[in-house]
Amino acid sequence: MEMINRYIYAVTQKLPQAQREDIAEELRGLIEDMLEARVQGRKVTDKDVEAVLVALGNPKHLAQKYRGTKKYLIGPELFDAYILVLKIVLISIAVSMGVGFVIQIILNPISILDHFIDFIVSFVTVIPMAFGWTTFGFAIGEYSKGIHSKDLQMDKEWKVSDLAPIPDKKRQIKRGESITGIIFYVLFIVIFAFSSEYFGIWVFHEEFSGVVPFLNEETYGSYLFFIILIFGFGIIKECLKLIFGKWTMKLVIYTSIVNLVSMIAILFMVNGPAFWNPDFMLELTQAGFLTEGSEAFRTVSGVWEQSTSWILILLVFGLIWDAADGFLKVRKK
Repeated sequence: MEMINRYIYAVTQKLPQAQREDIAEELRGLIEDMLEARVQGRKVTDKDVEAVLVALGNPKHLAQKYRGTKKYLIGPELFDAYILVLKIVLISIAVSMGVGFVIQIILNPISILDHFIDFIVSFVTVIPMAFGWTTFGFAIGEYSKGIHSKDLQMDKEWKVSDLAPIPDKKRQIKRGESITGIIFYVLFIVIFAFSSEYFGIWVFHEEFSGVVPFLNEETYGSYLFFIILIFGFGIIKECLKLIFGKWTMKLVIYTSIVNLVSMIAILFMVNGPAFWNPDFMLELTQAGFLTEGSEAFRTVSGVWEQSTSWILILLVFGLIWDAADGFLKVRKK
């Protein structure tokens, strides 16, 4: 029956993924046994189902009993998801920085000691950063969903009518999508914060000769805060999606706010003085990629001059569409 399915969903949705199916089967069997004992062979009615579910109690309290030991770092309902995301973030950092370290050794084996020291310093620096953004994202999500609200008070009378409907599949947010997004933002934080010197056109003349950077190395440090801010807010946004699990108007509002802050930071950063490498075309010519005055030179020069506008258009469109897509899904019946 729909009422039983909704109750089981309400109990299992916040439990660890590996336990949900077993607990759902166990709980369904318990409800069936209680109904059988109640009706004594007569036909089961909605009132019988409601009476049994009320006897079982608030699904959130029942979920706490199944969960076992209470954990309060983030909150019992979000702790397992928080630990999962934190593990994924730390693994992503370790893998990306490890790959970067290996690439640096291959390109410049003579400076292996310097690369190793930089690797250790960067790793120690980025771990608290990633931990902080992830924790901040889940803290906001816990506050937003009202996990410590009045409906968790033990003395509050619970009714079957309090059961939320199972969300439509079109409105649900797949966990894999949010986790992939978090990995994406973590990788870019690592790249831009600790390997920005490799962000450009790689020059090879029989062997690696260097990089023609896209960014202005002299002013890049002053923009690093905004870069970390943008990707950090991206992590928060994906954490919120993971916590909510479905598109709601509240999530759309939070997503819109996060995207607006990111958009302002992007506009300020990209339009700021000397963000891009002012000698990019000259360095490409000196590296032997292009010949000044050639057709290829004019084409690349035109693309380079228009790149800022196109990047802004694509980023702004992507951020707007992210919020708009959520709003459209909320509006779907």
